[in-house]
Amino acid sequence: MNILVIGGTGTVGSQVVLELLSRKASVRILTRNPSKNQHKYMNSEWIKGDLEVPESLEGNFDQLDAVFLLTGMSQTETIQGVTAVKAARKAGVPKIVYLSAPMNESMLHIPHIKSKIGIEEEIKRSGMDYTILRPNNFFQNDYVFRDAILKDGIYPQPLGSVGLNRIDVVDIAYAAANALLLNGYEEKEYPIYGSEVLTGDGIAETYSRHTGTPVRYIGDDLDAWYQLAITMMPQWLAQDFCVMYKSFQSFGCLGTDQDFILQKELLLREPKSFEAFVAETVTRWKNE
Repeated sequence: MNILVIGGTGTVGSQVVLELLSRKASVRILTRNPSKNQHKYMNSEWIKGDLEVPESLEGNFDQLDAVFLLTGMSQTETIQGVTAVKAARKAGVPKIVYLSAPMNESMLHIPHIKSKIGIEEEIKRSGMDYTILRPNNFFQNDYVFRDAILKDGIYPQPLGSVGLNRIDVVDIAYAAANALLLNGYEEKEYPIYGSEVLTGDGIAETYSRHTGTPVRYIGDDLDAWYQLAITMMPQWLAQDFCVMYKSFQSFGCLGTDQDFILQKELLLREPKSFEAFVAETVTRWKNE
């Protein structure tokens, strides 16, 4: 199958590319700067295009069997996603798989969640077969906290005490590849959740056991988190994250029994445990 991956250079997209290549799919990756990335995944094709410049997409969607669409957090995310969907529809692409997010009622006010609603609406009226994936918070988000965990003994992501069913991106990629390459998942929406309920304190405790040194959760003070965040990211992005974390602290992000039944239909295996992820990650950190 010939598949175009949009968002193939990031944390999830790169895993989707690897999974598709391992299954012998023909993979085309859209990026603004192919020369920067073309040394990766030698069996794939890197093509130039910008979702904010629709004319740059001309020809990039031709002769495809499916598109995997991932839109990164951006103030123009909705526009970018809708542009991609329209280009796929114009080229006659038969199938699209979109990486969205949980749409729990308590989360619909989060800016980067709201931005995906318009993209989903465009997909559903496009006439293409579609599958929408709704992954929980990624285990791999913890990579940015490596020094905080190993050197400072703190876990700084303010996830709260209600809990989330966090997920490994390898499982997200596996589910995405199933939706792209197999039949039977059309016109459906699938949660991709881990089986464990993870809280800030519980995550810190897991890192403590595997690092062999105390790691403490630094708590739910979003004002303090925001003041630190704006030194490292744009203000709009820090504000977006704050809204998300407040929702997590108040309501969590937990799957229902029906969510896990649906997930098994697509994932076709048990999701990786957070315990296994931390064990592998801490070992790799220490060996680097």
